Amino acid sequence: MQSLQPDPKAQYRSVYEALKKIVLTEGLWRPLRGINVTMLGAGPAHAMYFACYEKMKKSLSDTLQQGGNSHLANVVKQRMQMFNSPYKSVLSCVRTVQRTEGFGAFYRSYTTQLTMNVPFQAIHFITYEFMQEHINPRREYNPRSHIVSGAVAGAVAAAATTPLDVCKTLLNTQENTALSSLNISGHLSGMLNAFRTVYQLGGLPGFFRGVQARVIYQMPSTAIAWSVYEFFKYFLTKHKLEKRTSL
Repeated sequence: MQSLQPDPKAQYRSVYEALKKIVLTEGLWRPLRGINVTMLGAGPAHAMYFACYEKMKKSLSDTLQQGGNSHLANVVKQRMQMFNSPYKSVLSCVRTVQRTEGFGAFYRSYTTQLTMNVPFQAIHFITYEFMQEHINPRREYNPRSHIVSGAVAGAVAAAATTPLDVCKTLLNTQENTALSSLNISGHLSGMLNAFRTVYQLGGLPGFFRGVQARVIYQMPSTAIAWSVYEFFKYFLTKHKLEKRTSL
């Protein structure tokens, strides 16, 4: 949905319509393309998020403004998910991009990704802490409160940073049709060029393409992440206390 000049067969008016068309025209498993490379990048990213979160929370008694992600995983995932993607597998995508565009193609959206991750994680963690203060002020282990707080935090952060995500998608996919319409040869690089190109192609509404899909994706993702984090934090803390008591 974030494609700036999509194929006529890939023009969607809603998340439901997009999912329905993708399944009917490209198969049941098409929406899951890129899930393997996403999983590879998600582990280290979430480990970094919560490790930094705990460290900064203890040091500053406040919230985290730190982010990390796998840029290679993002580029491969988004290219595999494009309509009529020519790539059959993760390795095929990596090899083709490296051979035709060079290794630097995997980091073409690095500044945009970093610029997006910092405010996303800041809004994400601040919103989670805000929600916990209101629905779980005693900070007890309460799965329901963690799920709700996590989902709201993900939704707010996702909506607020959608313009940066649209720019990142353009840099990662380098849509030839979109670029040629603006007489742009070669490849785009840099956040300012991406912002300028998105505005020229779609105006202000172009910066919020796919906002519903992004929010719907982030809500369960962050709800699950926070639930798992809080469970293991509770489990390990309880185990540590029981061990001390037994001594």
